[in-house]
Amino acid sequence: MNPDFPRIITLLRKERNISQKQAASDLGVSQALLSHYEKGIRECGLDFLVRAADYYNVSCDYLLGRSPEPGGRVVSLDEETERSDISAEDKIIRGAAGAVLGLAEKTGSKELFGAVYNYLTLSVYKMFRAVFSANPANDKRMFSIPERAADDLADAAMSVSCAAAKCATASAESSVITTNSVSADFPEEASMLLIAVKAAEENIGSAVNPRGKKEEK
Repeated sequence: MNPDFPRIITLLRKERNISQKQAASDLGVSQALLSHYEKGIRECGLDFLVRAADYYNVSCDYLLGRSPEPGGRVVSLDEETERSDISAEDKIIRGAAGAVLGLAEKTGSKELFGAVYNYLTLSVYKMFRAVFSANPANDKRMFSIPERAADDLADAAMSVSCAAAKCATASAESSVITTNSVSADFPEEASMLLIAVKAAEENIGSAVNPRGKKEEK
């Protein structure tokens, strides 16, 4: 069973503020059956997949999680890299970070933007020090904070930045964020952000469930 389909059709319905009863009626199935599709209890057939794609005005590839964009454009990172001087991984990180900063800026909250910026710079700092430490010959005078304390202090500062961001969201004015709105606001970065989100969740999933066991319902 495709693991993305239930999540995506539920997300699309809720993004459009359509009740499950209404969606089921429009799609020509019972509400109970649609509920089973959305919960991943039952797998739909090809006919329903096509109807759902038409109903939500997205591609079948998007519904199945094969494309990060609703229109179904397949992002070939190898192809993108050939057209630029940076690697696929660079494009993902730059684009994703840029989109997150842009979304924070759109809220109009300087506190939220600052907290997001601080968190991102701290994560870069941590990884730079990790790479730097790979060679003992590197001159540690580049840093003012001793190596033995840097990692823990960076973790603490990141926790503070994360808490500050969460506090700032309480007063920030943000429009509803959907895959369509992100693609419209950040056409160059949206795909990279969605790829990064999917990769991160796969990473988290493998850490939480390393043996690939099915989660208990």
